[in-house]
Amino acid sequence: MFDFGIKDFIDIFLVAGMLYYIYRLMKDTGSLSIFSGVLIFLVVWLLVSQVLEMKLLGSIFDKLVSVGVLALIILFQEEIRRFFLTLGTRHKASNVARIFARWKKEVKKEHSEIVPIVMACQNMSRGKVGALIVIQRDEPLSDIVMTGDLIDANINQRLIENIFFKNSPLHDGAMVICNERIKAAGCILPVSHNLNIPKELGLRHRAALGMSQESDALIIIVSEETGGISVAKNGEFRLRLTAEELERTLNEELNRE
Repeated sequence: MFDFGIKDFIDIFLVAGMLYYIYRLMKDTGSLSIFSGVLIFLVVWLLVSQVLEMKLLGSIFDKLVSVGVLALIILFQEEIRRFFLTLGTRHKASNVARIFARWKKEVKKEHSEIVPIVMACQNMSRGKVGALIVIQRDEPLSDIVMTGDLIDANINQRLIENIFFKNSPLHDGAMVICNERIKAAGCILPVSHNLNIPKELGLRHRAALGMSQESDALIIIVSEETGGISVAKNGEFRLRLTAEELERTLNEELNRE
C-alpha cells in the first residue's frame, strides 16, 4: 500500500519550489531553453533507469549525468554564484527571521539620497542627457565598482549631472551608489541578451537589465534619445516614469525589508 505522509508532501513542495526558482532564474538570464533541455533529459533518465529499468541505456545515462553535473556547474557558474549570494544576503536572512519573529516592528528609514537623484534625473530628462545609475542594495557590487573610476563622494545633484554631461569622460558608463555615497562612475555593466527587450530601447537599457538580472540592485536609466526615465529591477523594467513615480519607486524599494 502506498504511504503518503507529511514528509512526502514537504519533499514535493521543496522540489517544486526549487524548480520554480531555477525556472525564474533561467528565464531572467535568457537560459530558459537550456533549462528545459536539462529538465527533459532528467525526466528521460528517470524513466529509463527507474521505471523501464533498461540496464544498458540506464548505465549510459548514469555516466552522462555524472559528467553532466560538472558541465552544468561550468555552464551556469554565474547563476549558481548569484543563487548562493542571494541566499546569504541580509535581505533573505531577514525574510527567514520574520517567519519566526512576527512581532518585530518595521522601521522605515529615511533615504536622504533619493531627492538629489530624482532632481538630477528630472533635469537630465528635460535636456535628453543619457544616464545610468546603479543603486546597491544587499548584494555587494565591488566587481562592478572596480571597472570604473573611484569617486567616493556625497550624493549631490550637480555632481550627478556633471558626471553625465555629454562632454564628460565618464558620461558613457554607469554610476554606482553604495551606502548613500557615489562610489564610482564610468563603470561597465553586464549586457542582457534577452531577445524580448523592445527594439526602441538602447544599450543603456540592455546594460541596466543585465545588471538587474545578476544582482538585486536598482538601476535608473535616462534615455538620451527620448529623455524617458526608467527603472530596472529583478530582470524587469518600469518604463516612462515621472519624477514623482521615480521618487515613490525608490522610496518603496529602498525601504523594503
